[in-house]
Amino acid sequence: MKLPTLAIVAAFACVFSRPAEARSLLDYVGQCVPFARQASGIAIYGDAWTWWDQAKDRYQRGDQPRVGSVIAFARQSRLPLGHVAVVSRTVEKRVLMLTHANWSRFNGERGHAEQDVTVFDVSKDNDWSEVKVWFRDSNGLGSTVYKVHGFIYAPGRPHENITAQNPDYVGALIDAYVPGAGAGQIAAR
Repeated sequence: MKLPTLAIVAAFACVFSRPAEARSLLDYVGQCVPFARQASGIAIYGDAWTWWDQAKDRYQRGDQPRVGSVIAFARQSRLPLGHVAVVSRTVEKRVLMLTHANWSRFNGERGHAEQDVTVFDVSKDNDWSEVKVWFRDSNGLGSTVYKVHGFIYAPGRPHENITAQNPDYVGALIDAYVPGAGAGQIAAR
């Protein structure tokens, strides 16, 4: 059966206009929500700021981090749509590593995935309600404090690529406890 020329052109256009699929979790470029969903297995949709309320009665929630859980950032002026990220490592009581997308800029553009990024609990009650997050542009935590709702616990195992084989624990501790340690340096991570 011979297809009309227009149908052939349309078929090729569909095949070649699809965005390239990520080869691995870390090749992802896009918003934080689809990334967190894929990395954690938590099937919540909609803007990041809605995840905490949507998780109620569907997933366990709490204020203690666990590897594979999703940290749900509150909606605030610096994050009008909120933010979600997956806990990839526990470094110590007040320092974690996150794997997430659409936070730092790479070559001037947002959306890229980052693995094992330092997050520091700066809440006065040590309850993870306020944090600072490593930002590539400043090569450190910076001064912005972000409000957090808490952690949404995934029902299964997180994606295999949420953490590196040898994450930089020492660097994470330096980021958290040595003020301005990375400021002004070229991002080497």
